[in-house]
Amino acid sequence: MALEDAKLTSCEAADAGTGVYIGSALGGVAFGEEQHEAYVRNGPQYVNPLIALSVFGGAASSNIAIELDLHGPSLANGNSCAAGLIAIGEAARLIEDGRVPMMLAGGAEAPLAPLTFGAFAMIRVLSTRNGDPDAASRPFDKGRDGFVIAEGGCVLVLESFAHAKERGARIYAELTGYGNSMDAHHMTAPHPEGVYAARAMSEAIECAGVKPGAIDYVNAHGSSTVLNDSTECRAIRIALGDQADRIAVSGTKGLHGHALGATGAIETAICALALERGHLPGTANLIDKDPACDLDVIAPGGRDRQAEHLLCNAFGFGGINASLAMKAV
Repeated sequence: MALEDAKLTSCEAADAGTGVYIGSALGGVAFGEEQHEAYVRNGPQYVNPLIALSVFGGAASSNIAIELDLHGPSLANGNSCAAGLIAIGEAARLIEDGRVPMMLAGGAEAPLAPLTFGAFAMIRVLSTRNGDPDAASRPFDKGRDGFVIAEGGCVLVLESFAHAKERGARIYAELTGYGNSMDAHHMTAPHPEGVYAARAMSEAIECAGVKPGAIDYVNAHGSSTVLNDSTECRAIRIALGDQADRIAVSGTKGLHGHALGATGAIETAICALALERGHLPGTANLIDKDPACDLDVIAPGGRDRQAEHLLCNAFGFGGINASLAMKAV
């Protein structure tokens, strides 16, 4: 679908030396759980022989490369909920370094299975608003109590500007900067001061060659967990300084759920569309904003406004932080 949207054939992508970078937090864990059940119930002869080729970390990028006959650089990362955005940022670095003119990059996640649900429930990161599922994911809302786990995939075609212009490509947005840092604090809780999440944002801004005041909008990780959202607001204030009060912020997981390793790629695509269409997405289910989330959080429905520069954040278990800077073209 990404190649079709980019008006490219797989042959053209292959001829350009295109590679594939894909992020996934849990890879084929749901399929593995299904096959384990078959093994326990009926024995090893009932296990799908494809399991060994489906659950290893590089399965996603390998399958895409095989399907499209792409022989360029290939990388799969498992950097939890930041994996998809990190795949995009690292692929962009390859292009910036002149190693390839084009890459496919994004994330994929299919985690919906009992064991996964149980594991996330045990560490108390899932919403328990089971009687009102449509409103369960509510980033920055005072009543938030966890995220709604989702599945999905998103892949972007990244190109050097020269390559895109030469072939007359439709350019949604320009990726101008990328930052990556570690909290080195806790496996599930963000660093309470938000300083290392702020560092990833500051690195992306510096890489983009702009000042914090140039940022018009932040697409927040906004996981709808109690600790993450208020800490992210603190980090945004650190990164953007006295400009933070005028910058619009929203979290879109109330619209599409939290697809773990794929979510950063999904939100990068949302940001590209926001820049192209002059509309900033809203924060679904935001009814009573948490006073600790003291930024200009966009209400449900969004805001018609042309942003010139934005940040897209993705934070993951283990204290992994990543941020992309993007601009309108």
